[in-house]
This record gives sequence, structure tokens and C-alpha cells, in this order.
Amino acid sequence: MNAKAKRRAWGGADPIEDAPPAPPPARAPLTAASGPQAFDVDAAGAGERLDRFLGRAAADRRLALSRTRIKALIEAGEVAIDSATADDPATRLVEGQQIRFEAPPPEDTTLRGEDLPLDVVFEDGHLIVIDKPAGLVVHPAPGHAEGTLVNALISHCGASLSGIGGVRRPGIVHRLDKDTSGLLVVAKTDAAHQGLSDLFADHGRTGSLEREYLAVAWGGFDVSAGKVEAAIARHPRQRDKMAVAPAERGRHAVTHWQVEEALGPASLVLCRLETGRTHQIRVHMAAIGHPLLGDSVYGAGFKTKSAQLSEHAKAALSALGRQALHAAALGFEHPITGEPLRFDSPPPPDLAALIEALRAGARS
Repeated sequence: MNAKAKRRAWGGADPIEDAPPAPPPARAPLTAASGPQAFDVDAAGAGERLDRFLGRAAADRRLALSRTRIKALIEAGEVAIDSATADDPATRLVEGQQIRFEAPPPEDTTLRGEDLPLDVVFEDGHLIVIDKPAGLVVHPAPGHAEGTLVNALISHCGASLSGIGGVRRPGIVHRLDKDTSGLLVVAKTDAAHQGLSDLFADHGRTGSLEREYLAVAWGGFDVSAGKVEAAIARHPRQRDKMAVAPAERGRHAVTHWQVEEALGPASLVLCRLETGRTHQIRVHMAAIGHPLLGDSVYGAGFKTKSAQLSEHAKAALSALGRQALHAAALGFEHPITGEPLRFDSPPPPDLAALIEALRAGARS
């Protein structure tokens, strides 16, 4: 069964239903900032910083230029005010000046492409949607310099990568933990990267973004659905962990949850993200007393609950060897074509086996 399979294949309930938000006003798609670009400084731009003026002017023209990319172009001497090179992003502008630049061709990435298997759900010239297996790290980092999703995408996409931020590389706009499986969208072009970045930064409040996760959590729930609204920050002592924190110290985070099925000592839960913080679902579910099965970081205190499982379920949980979490649905409006896209992924075999073992134990 491929990742477009519908939720009915899980044997659960319908997705969380909310009143649909009013559609945002239509906007022209972003385009690449290729070729010479010129902007005239008007009265509104007089006295404005060069980088801020270019950011606003590029947005008005719907060019795919991030603030980081604009700053890099200025500091590299690629921007001119009238006929003089301007290399200071803080330069104050004067009405009547003309700003010119031409983005140089993208450089090749220093990362090595690797021919790793990928489950490609959707791909066009602008973006690619992957159904990521558990165990695959998304981005190279200390301890994971190779064998990552980015290495695989560099090999898979090849010349179709058109220079995210001036370098031929995939544009990562959101991530999944190494041991979380499921759907992930990656940009192949600067324009798609900017559009997806804007969408994820908005968390779907005014746009089309939908993210739903399937989780198996410890315990039964007194109500069928709810919301966790609690800021998240780095744990004050264990720096590899995140934790619920006071609003003034953490980042705002909201998770909506809905019980799909009672599974004896556990529950099958559908979680919908309203924000996207590191380890958000794992932290929030643990904070309300329902950590995820197999989560050694946030559910360590629940290891003894495995004694309540059937022998079949114990074996399935041991075989899973990770947190029981899967990015099951991803929906968004294509940043270039405007086409509405939605993808659904059923649980992978290891998680499906755990759910079925719990289901069987609950019936016996």
C-alpha cells in the first residue's frame, strides 16, 4: 500500500474535523531571482536599510529571495547602488537611487550524494515528497555526516536542484526525528523553498498546511479529544531533551489530539500540529501523562507498564525499538502552481504490528 492510501485503511476514525478557515487571498507564485534585477528607491524607501528595502521590494515582485540570501548577496559585493558596489546591508538609502544586482549561478554543494533508497510519493520540478523510514537522519550533523536524507536527495535529484540559497542542495523546511517515520516535503528550487518556508513558518494559521501524526500512547483517556497548549524549550539540565516551559522562556506550541481507538493499556491517537517545535508531540503527550510507547527519552518512567501488555504486544514493542510515532498525513498548497496537495501514509510494518498486537490483546 503506498503513501497515498486513505485513513480508512488504518481501521481508525475519520480525521479531526474543524471548521475550515477562510481561504487566504490568492497571490502570484514566487519566481526565481534570475537575470539582472533593478529597483528604484521611492519616497517610502528613503532612509531604509538596504537589506530591508531589497527584502520588501523582492517580496512585492514575488521573487524567491530570503533575508539570509539578500544579506549574503550584499556582503559578497553582488549589489550596486547606482554604479557603486554596496557591501553593507545596513546602508541607508536615498530617494531616487537605483539598486541593481544579479544573483550568481549556484555553487555545487560540498555534501556528497549517496545512492540510498527513497520512497518518493510525489515529485515535480519544484519539490519532492518522501515517505521517510524510521532510522533515517534528515540532515547531516555531527555524528551523522553521511547516510542522511539530504545525501540521498542530492544523488536522486541531481541537476534538478537549482540553488537553494545559492548552493545546489535540497531545501529542508521541516524535519522528522531520526526514529519517526512518515511524510516529509523538500524543496528543489529557491522559489519552492521560500514558499514552503513561509507556509511552515505560518504553521497553517492562514494557509493550507495540514500535518497529522499517528501515535500510540500509554494509558486510556477520559475524553475523546483535546488540545495541549504549552510552550516548549530546551530542558534546563538535560540538553538533549526538550521540556514544557513557562511562556516567557519557551516557544509557543499547540497540539490537537483525538483518540482513534482504545487499545487496552494504550491508545491509538491522532495528533494534529498547530505549531512545529522540536519533539513537540512527544513532549506534549508526556506532559499530559500519556507518553508514547517506545519513547526512551520522554517515556522512560513508563517502562514498567510494559508488564501490562500481552506477550505478543511486548514482542512487537521490542521489535519496534523506537517511539510509536508516524507522520501520517501532509497537506499543503503547491507553492508554485497553487494546486492543493494531500498525502496519506499508513503506519509502516513495525508500527502496524504493534497496533495489531495491542488490538488483539484488548479483544482477549
